[in-house]
Amino acid sequence: MKFKNVVISSFAHHLPEQIMTSAEIEERLAPLYERLKLPAGRIELMTGIRERRFWPPGTMPSDLSTAAARNLFKKNVVKPDQIDLLIHASVCRDFLEPSTSSIVHHNLGLPPRTMFFDLSNACLGVLSAIVVAANMIENGSIKHALIVSGENGGPLLFQTIDNLLKDESITRKSIKKYIANLTIGSAAVAYTVSHKDHVEGGHLLLGGASLADSSANVLCRGGGDTHSLMMETDSEELMKAGIALAEKTWEETKHELGWTNEDVDFFIGHQVGVAHESLLKQILKLEDCPTFTTYQYLGNTGASALPVTLNFFEEQKKIPSGSHVGLLGIGSGLNSIMLGVKW
Repeated sequence: MKFKNVVISSFAHHLPEQIMTSAEIEERLAPLYERLKLPAGRIELMTGIRERRFWPPGTMPSDLSTAAARNLFKKNVVKPDQIDLLIHASVCRDFLEPSTSSIVHHNLGLPPRTMFFDLSNACLGVLSAIVVAANMIENGSIKHALIVSGENGGPLLFQTIDNLLKDESITRKSIKKYIANLTIGSAAVAYTVSHKDHVEGGHLLLGGASLADSSANVLCRGGGDTHSLMMETDSEELMKAGIALAEKTWEETKHELGWTNEDVDFFIGHQVGVAHESLLKQILKLEDCPTFTTYQYLGNTGASALPVTLNFFEEQKKIPSGSHVGLLGIGSGLNSIMLGVKW
């Protein structure tokens, strides 16, 4: 895929104030750790995640997405009455019906002409939404799209802790499928993508590639609501399959954009943990390419993870104008979308 007229025009985020460290999780799990003779510190050692944030159980994803969008509109790059399309793109949602985007649309007071829908694609939701919106901009259907994601990992985290403490059948082997749950954090993001002729500035979306390996859909499965959520993950096999798909997608992306690895000034990947980051850089041969990470203090925030990390990168480091930035997304299912942006 290639784009000629699309820019990332603005972005913002919203984070919870409540924090739980990996050490605190292990303190809560102390009876289980003692029974299974598990060493303290294993969560941070295995994942590199020191802490993650959470909102109280029952917090509505629409409220989080709304707050992130309001932070975006404060920047006054794109105004609410200019939005032609709203996509809610997080794993978390208010209901099965109606769409969470309908709640956000009402909260923000967007115009009646503004289309809205939800787009769910695991941790790849925001990048998938960007691609959908970019294609609509290219074909002239819209000029500005607002993409939001409100992820609250608190219910999954606390439900997992409770289940692990109650389930006396848990063994050192069976606990592995729940470790990923303990890495999940919370964050909300808002992005606008726009036609370059209808906004001042922005970061040019060049295009990229999308590939799938749906045979891996069994490796991570979750279900639940805003009050209770459980998920089982074969983390080792998921990472292996994800990295293999990422390698193919990266080669396709470079071919599509006419890039080599030397053309990439910075890259941002999905924020899973230290093992994933290290293996991704190795397999894609990007060890010498600067990156930026947030998993150490935010954990894995689902569809918000990559975009919130790009936000922090720009805010804290100021990406130089003209830089080529690779957005290297992977989501369970499996699906990988990788995009190139000229900053």
